Amino acid sequence: MSIKFRLTLMSFFQLFVWGAWLTTLASYGFGFKQWSGAEFGIVFSTLGIGSIIMPPISGIIADKYLNLEKLYGIHHILYGAILLFLPTIDSPSTFFWVLLTAMLFYMPTLSLSNSLSYAILKKFNFNVIKDYPPIRVWGTIGFIVAMWFTNLFSSVNPPDIFELGLNEYFLAIGKFFSNITGMPIQCNQFYFASFFALILGLFSFRLPKIEPIKDENSNKTITQIFGLDAFKLFKESKMAMFFIFSMFLGAALQLTNMYGETYIKDFENIPKFAETFAVKSANIVLSISQISETIFILAIPFFLKRFGIKQVMLFSMIAWVFRFGFFAYGDPIGSLWMIVMSNIVYGLAFDFFNISGSLFVETATDSKIRSSAQGLFMMMTNGFGAIIGSLGSGFLIDKFFTFKFDTEDTLLKYLETDSNNNVFKLLTKDITISNGVFDKSVYLKDWHNIWLTFAIYALVITIAFALFFKHKHNPEAIEEIKH
Repeated sequence: MSIKFRLTLMSFFQLFVWGAWLTTLASYGFGFKQWSGAEFGIVFSTLGIGSIIMPPISGIIADKYLNLEKLYGIHHILYGAILLFLPTIDSPSTFFWVLLTAMLFYMPTLSLSNSLSYAILKKFNFNVIKDYPPIRVWGTIGFIVAMWFTNLFSSVNPPDIFELGLNEYFLAIGKFFSNITGMPIQCNQFYFASFFALILGLFSFRLPKIEPIKDENSNKTITQIFGLDAFKLFKESKMAMFFIFSMFLGAALQLTNMYGETYIKDFENIPKFAETFAVKSANIVLSISQISETIFILAIPFFLKRFGIKQVMLFSMIAWVFRFGFFAYGDPIGSLWMIVMSNIVYGLAFDFFNISGSLFVETATDSKIRSSAQGLFMMMTNGFGAIIGSLGSGFLIDKFFTFKFDTEDTLLKYLETDSNNNVFKLLTKDITISNGVFDKSVYLKDWHNIWLTFAIYALVITIAFALFFKHKHNPEAIEEIKH
């Protein structure tokens, strides 16, 4: 098995075991478990907390003490084992602690997989800038496959693709897995992720050995002994500014993962949209984002060499403004093209920041602290940034962007229908109506203004980055990375 093929398999399953549940967690929480926005925001913040605590620590261990491929494998085995407990939990607070434990082991693998790929490619004399993006493409493909897996086999109402009548077979397969586990079909997604995470963990031990770089310096400082050298990067104004903007943009990175599927599925609460393909196949529609990623990943070497890191990251930030803006004005019928365009620009928005940022860290740091530096990048984006995004968005949605309906007339007017409509009946099935008044409120989200607010946030970050981040493009530094 060739080196590139082994790295390709690693890349594929690295994101498969995340994509199997990431984009559907909101539907699982809001729809299946009936959690509030604040409760879900806390649950989703586990990604951020996990990215703050563990990636820097894992990077230090990889740089100083343990073979990188072994550390990577151990993380995935523990992640896969812990995922098995999630389907048994109903309480959002308990779910938070178990998912947090899983994220403490998974989130470091995002940066470790980059470091491992870079190190193996260099060890066998490959060109990282040229050869890594085609390998990384398969990570995105793995994410897409996982999304489709979940949409088809972890749903009580799988989509009828191309109206071929296959949804009954998809449901039967989903029930087959459900019967094996003894848990509801919605829980299949966690079992899919767990199984392949365990396989990936074992596979990692067969990758080429990447040992820690030995430091012969006998006069080590305390920071060198404990592997904290990478934190000195904050003393460099350019690197500090890079990490700060990584944090602010990181707040936007997970918003569409958090709310994308729920946003599309919530159109089922509007009668005229309820039966559309987009609503019934929300995760498949969203997979256009990952398909777009595969295209833009391959364009990264050209754009980095031609425009440099600042311009490439600026393109990414502008794309985030359009990502959120298209969602704000899209719908499953007349403006479906906007939802599609939002998914297309996502590829540029995500890749040009995430992968280019990782390559920038690789070119701008010393080889002895690169795994640690990649951990810092992960900590700022998927750590502090994700926490700001998850907790902040959860609060804003509950406080300012949730419609509350207490009477039959106001809800019917919003839905533009009558009381005989199935959507109205579904929304009020657990509500007692007396003289047109509900005994408890019906809540629906104001997605237009939610996405508009996110777009304005991204625009402010874009302008600030253009003004304050100073970096001179050096094509020679991009052309060849030395380990």
